[in-house]
Amino acid sequence: MNGSIACIAGLFAMVLAGPAMAQEAAEGEPSVFDGDWLSVGAGVGYGPSYDGSDDYVAYPIPAVQGVLGGIGINPRPGGFALDFLPAAKDGVSLDIGPSFRLRSSRAQQIKDPVVRSLGKLDRAVEVGPHLGMTIPRVFHQYDSLSVGADVRWDVAGAHKGMVIAPSVTYFTPLSRGVAVALGFDAEYADGDFADYYYSVSPAQSVASGLPAFSAGSGFTKAGVTLIGGIDLNGDLLDGGFALVFGAGYARMLGDAKDSPFTSVRGSADQFLGAVGLGYTF
Repeated sequence: MNGSIACIAGLFAMVLAGPAMAQEAAEGEPSVFDGDWLSVGAGVGYGPSYDGSDDYVAYPIPAVQGVLGGIGINPRPGGFALDFLPAAKDGVSLDIGPSFRLRSSRAQQIKDPVVRSLGKLDRAVEVGPHLGMTIPRVFHQYDSLSVGADVRWDVAGAHKGMVIAPSVTYFTPLSRGVAVALGFDAEYADGDFADYYYSVSPAQSVASGLPAFSAGSGFTKAGVTLIGGIDLNGDLLDGGFALVFGAGYARMLGDAKDSPFTSVRGSADQFLGAVGLGYTF
């Protein structure tokens, strides 16, 4: 799954499960989010075929979020994170646990013939810790602000590097049956990661005609995503089916922007959209 499209998955599930953060305000009112609960969703996204591409393709978007046995499950681009700390009944909640991601940029659906001629990359399996917090009742009693960061290392031997992914997400219901989430995210990568995805070796330059390029560590991209959810029976608190819509924009940065894969064969501007259906129980 492309990284730009994959970032929608987290907000996708957050809109479905957002009332879990706000339901405490409705004291004494029954909610599907009392105790264990699970939100699952599936959708279709449309975005760049790899990070930095200007060719667009469709992607499946799975999403899951919930609490099972007191352990939180939170979506990640191409993966998930676990939260071992119970949510606070009042005030700020801390999130601590492992995060996992399957990274598939330039491993599938490469439409550009020059980039495709250099072959597919291996999929990376990234694992590492997550630390974050959720602040409820920022502007009113039903909204929340979540801030966090994942630090992950590739354990599959693909890019063999490290990635830091900070994010900020604001969630608010607009009515009892409609909610939105606005997310800001970025990605910082070390030299091994940057070299694997954005460098062009002399041999690759001869084979493709692209200029040779050596990429180093730094921020690779930053973006914003807006997601809206509409509960089909008009009540987010009782679970059931919901429609989810999303759109986003990301900007490639640093050597990821200057790489010939982006500057010659692609674009620093990355747009994405998604639509899906979720179910909470």
